[in-house]
Amino acid sequence: MNLHDDFYERKLVLRHRLGQAFEWLCRLTTWLSMGLLAVLLLGIGRQAWGWLTFGFLTRGNSYIAEEAGIVAGLCGSLWLIGLTAIMAVPLGVGAAVYLEEYARPTRLTKLIQLNISNLAGVPSIVYGILGFTVFVRMFGLRDRPEKFVCSLGFVEFSFELPLGRVVVSGAATLTLLSLPVIIIAAQEALRAVPASLRHASLALGATKWQTVRHQVLPAALPGILTGVILALSRALGETAPLLVLGAAAQLSVVPGRIAGITDALTHPGKLVQAPFDQFTAIPLQIYSWVSDSSRGFEHVSAAGIVVLLVVLVLMNGTAIFIRQRFQKKIRW
Repeated sequence: MNLHDDFYERKLVLRHRLGQAFEWLCRLTTWLSMGLLAVLLLGIGRQAWGWLTFGFLTRGNSYIAEEAGIVAGLCGSLWLIGLTAIMAVPLGVGAAVYLEEYARPTRLTKLIQLNISNLAGVPSIVYGILGFTVFVRMFGLRDRPEKFVCSLGFVEFSFELPLGRVVVSGAATLTLLSLPVIIIAAQEALRAVPASLRHASLALGATKWQTVRHQVLPAALPGILTGVILALSRALGETAPLLVLGAAAQLSVVPGRIAGITDALTHPGKLVQAPFDQFTAIPLQIYSWVSDSSRGFEHVSAAGIVVLLVVLVLMNGTAIFIRQRFQKKIRW
């Protein structure tokens, strides 16, 4: 073996050793992260033990730790995330489809794309200020709220303009927060669909809309759902925008003053009125409990954190299950 072969053999051995060292470094960081997460979850679970009861899930908030409950925050968060999904998902996916499938690469579309990318990194409190100005105060066009009464035939509901600190204002603010993430994720999912699928559909006589509707969107749906999961999960855990909006942290009643499922079915007017009622959310209640120096509220806040984690896991698990079901149907 000459010196030239010996040099390259040593270099190859060194390269393999560096690769193994990097692999072990990645394993170490992964397990350290998992260990830290496990310690945090065990600590929260230990503090919440004995406090996370059925009564805690069904009671309203209270200034006494033993009587505090999370039903108002839980229902408020469900209303918020439901309305946010209704508003953000169609708008986000529609904008992504237009930018990727229909819009030409002009200066205007490039400017729009740049702004969307920048908005994805804007701090959430900025969206809270924007939501307070636009949705709560409506630019201060009216000093005194004006009340309107609407009828759907079988039920009547009322709302005020400006909207004020109601569920719709919070959901609209979280929609602005979620839209950039949904649009970017949907665009990446649409780009991942092979161009040959579009060409084959168009070659068989399908229109542009038929191609997008029946071929491109179903193929991109798993990636789109991934972006929706990330955006809605972030929205569910946000506190700063809701604090800026002035949402109540110590509210003890659910939106619409609904006492239960039976009450919602027998009084549909309360269900329709709920989006225009005051609200609180789980992150706001947790923030309030953590800030309270009274004895026992550290256990109540830990129980609230567990409830929030369970809601996030259930929501993400459902979305992942739906994504996997659609992914199995993809054939190209």
